[in-house]
Amino acid sequence: MYDVIVAGGGPTGSSAARFCAERGLNTLLIEEHSEFGRPVQCAGLLSNNAFSECRVSDKSVLNEVSGAKIISGLGSELFFDAEKTMAYVVDRSALDLEMAKNAADSGCDIRLKTSVIGYKNSEVIVSGINGKESIPCRMVIAADGPRCVFTRFLEMERAPVYLSGIQAEIPLDTQKNIVELHPYASPEFFGWVIPSGNKRARVGLCGEKNVYQNFMKFLSRFDSSCINLVSGTIPLGILPKTYGGRVLFCGDAGGFAKPTSGGGVYTGIKTALHASDIALKCCESNDFSDSSLKEYEKKWKSDIGRELSIGMALYKMRQNISDERIEKLCRCMNSPEIREDIIKYGDMDRPQKIIKKMLLKPCVAKSLGGMMGAEIRWLLLRSTGLK
Repeated sequence: MYDVIVAGGGPTGSSAARFCAERGLNTLLIEEHSEFGRPVQCAGLLSNNAFSECRVSDKSVLNEVSGAKIISGLGSELFFDAEKTMAYVVDRSALDLEMAKNAADSGCDIRLKTSVIGYKNSEVIVSGINGKESIPCRMVIAADGPRCVFTRFLEMERAPVYLSGIQAEIPLDTQKNIVELHPYASPEFFGWVIPSGNKRARVGLCGEKNVYQNFMKFLSRFDSSCINLVSGTIPLGILPKTYGGRVLFCGDAGGFAKPTSGGGVYTGIKTALHASDIALKCCESNDFSDSSLKEYEKKWKSDIGRELSIGMALYKMRQNISDERIEKLCRCMNSPEIREDIIKYGDMDRPQKIIKKMLLKPCVAKSLGGMMGAEIRWLLLRSTGLK
């Protein structure tokens, strides 16, 4: 019998399996596809902190980014450059494979081409190269992405919002160290241009509706052939309950993607670490009751909960921000003082500090025109002060 079965071989699942194995737990990692990292379903831009959390070499790194340009679509641009590496553009298939190898080296077992088709009485029912079989375990860490099967097995409520994303890699000679953000490209979210090195770039967007049409319109601006096309789904909004029935939900399976950017590697690995801590405690005490699993929620809420709550409130506010208002924001924020604050306080993974800093700027508040809702005000009041 396994102590822990981890479902899903992405960065979150491989991290959870590695952490559990390093803690001495008998661990099995299950991945439905025939190889790790494919199909690619990610833009592949990781902050310094996110890349560090992956605990890998730099073999997957294709490019380094130091700044960003926000393009309103109506003529204004907001540009800032930290002049030092702030994020990495990675080959996700290579990254995922190295993380899975690290999990295996830590002592966990791995099964590829194995799909979870059921869960009953502490047994995970799978279908794979050996046909249908039941694998007994003491508990499960669900890291199988936005379509997590364990939410269905346990009749758990799912994330409230699902974004669809499309990205093309194209030949494009652009600034190697600068990411472009294009809010006008997607009314619910934004579009992006990520330089991936060798005069190539990743052009994509996410949204809730008309995603394909918006993507094709955005892509047509670049007059270039497509080298590679990927698509994916991003859940926004954490599950009302991220534990139950001897299962802990991590990463996208628990709705932990960042509502401000859609990224899920940093938050996913953070939840994997907390889940492995609880898995060890449960296995040592032989107590897998919901009252024991509940400590998992206390851990992730203390770590990343407030950031994600503020991010979700901002996502809701984004739905009502027009292109004209984004134009005003770009103009008012394009000052040396504000650009300096963005460079000093900006953090892709923990944006609470820079958000609070910006919303206290009179020109930003004026440009928003009273759109900052009571929920954001309350969350910011509860947040720690600026240092």
